[in-house]
Amino acid sequence: MSDAFYLPDPENSNRFISTELTRGPWSPDAQHAGPPSALLGHAIERCEPREGFQVGRVAVEILGPVPLEPLTVETRVARPGRSVELIQATLSTDRGPVMTANAWRFKLADPELELPETILPSGARPGPDHALQPALFPSTQAIGFHTGIEYRFVTGSFAEPGPAICWIRLKYPIVAGTTPSPLERTLAAADSGNGVSAVLDWERFLFINTDLTVTLHRQPAGEWVCLDAVTYPQPHGIGLAESVLFDEKGPLGRGTQTLLVGPR
Repeated sequence: MSDAFYLPDPENSNRFISTELTRGPWSPDAQHAGPPSALLGHAIERCEPREGFQVGRVAVEILGPVPLEPLTVETRVARPGRSVELIQATLSTDRGPVMTANAWRFKLADPELELPETILPSGARPGPDHALQPALFPSTQAIGFHTGIEYRFVTGSFAEPGPAICWIRLKYPIVAGTTPSPLERTLAAADSGNGVSAVLDWERFLFINTDLTVTLHRQPAGEWVCLDAVTYPQPHGIGLAESVLFDEKGPLGRGTQTLLVGPR
């Protein structure tokens, strides 16, 4: 097993070799959407980087299953600006695009704005140390994304349907030879919102997300990202998973996923 989710291609800086750690829980040949979303974040942050700017929102569109194959990432500044700019990224195999992302990058206030403490986001969730023990994802695959991260439930569990508070930590870097950035860690974790808060029987129903949108009003500190997650399915087959995101200092933002709900 590799010690990273992706290995850089020595002959092409935009190409990455997918390792077994990217594998999703249901198919030996398809990736979990968390690692490729984080890989898009990795590339977005390296697209014409600007001092004093920070990504505030990333919207990922999942065009289909992402195979365990080499992936090429292309990025561009689609809308430049003095204070805010839009970055577009595309993730492709040799057969074509499998994911796209739009990211808004904002200029940070310097000096910081003098805002009343009473209007700033506040509150916290019990930290990962309050979890009884690391949780095991119910996968049929021996090696995959579920073995490359650590889940710790404060409330709920994979075996207990309904809302959950779950802390997630990467065990390995997204790209070998690099340290995961706060954005990479958040994107990798946020795609698990519909999994940790599943309300339907895993054996009878599928609830596949077609997208992932993460909005951050603050960068996370530390290795752990917390999802206070809930899933809303509907009989007509469209659902929503929503996660309020935290680190051990407090709230960070939100993650949402649109779900296709149906029988297996």
